[in-house]
Amino acid sequence: MTVSALLQACALPPLEARILLMHVLGWRRTELIMRDAEILPDDAVARFEALAARRLAGEPIAQLVGKREFFGLDFDVTPDVLIPRPETELLVELALEAIADTPNARVLDLGTGTGAIAIAIAHARPDARVWAVDRSSAALQVARMNAARLLDSNTITFVESDWTAKLDPSLLFEVIVSNPPYIASDDPHLSQGDLRFEPRGALTDDADGLSAIRTIIETAPFMLAKNGALWIEHGYDQSDAVRHLLQARGFTEVRSMHDLAGIERCSGGVFTA
Repeated sequence: MTVSALLQACALPPLEARILLMHVLGWRRTELIMRDAEILPDDAVARFEALAARRLAGEPIAQLVGKREFFGLDFDVTPDVLIPRPETELLVELALEAIADTPNARVLDLGTGTGAIAIAIAHARPDARVWAVDRSSAALQVARMNAARLLDSNTITFVESDWTAKLDPSLLFEVIVSNPPYIASDDPHLSQGDLRFEPRGALTDDADGLSAIRTIIETAPFMLAKNGALWIEHGYDQSDAVRHLLQARGFTEVRSMHDLAGIERCSGGVFTA
């Protein structure tokens, strides 16, 4: 079967089919175009069709190919970690803005997963000292592998901890960022689409969607340097609640920022006390 015929016969959307075939063949997109009349080996066709069937059953593309691009970097992805999403790049941008005028800034990423946020910050600011925390040892293994592959130097300290519990209390950070589990336990999206295949603990707090956010906002001031900033990603309908929590804890300059879809995706503030 030729490249062209295989893609045309596939029931997947064309872009997804091309991604899977490029993964199977180890080709670039231009090769699919230039070699579209080439007859493929039977084993390559079989591997492609097996992946396509898994995708049609709902498995995420990122898990099938083992990678996802985030902030211009290719991250390894496994079922042990949340798949990095484009809207989370806003959190990286806000962190970089917060430390723009601070040499050797200290940055804390809570719930690091693949390490995408921490690694993107460290890649953009090699002088920064970054700590990345996750309670999942399996997730931290993925994050460490990504850091070793994507960074020129070992600028990230990985800590297995339930939020800040096992961090050195003498550490103070110029900015803390987090993409915590914020989906409510009864949200039907948890049983739909890609979310079915991602670690539940990275998606939901098994409560109202705000319990992890409450914990982070309550404990962050103990870990922030004077005038340090906290930024948290949250759900599309949680910005009012998160701003209220920040203000009640004593944060100033509290605001929410929109992602590219126009949704208030991240909220944060500065702690001056």
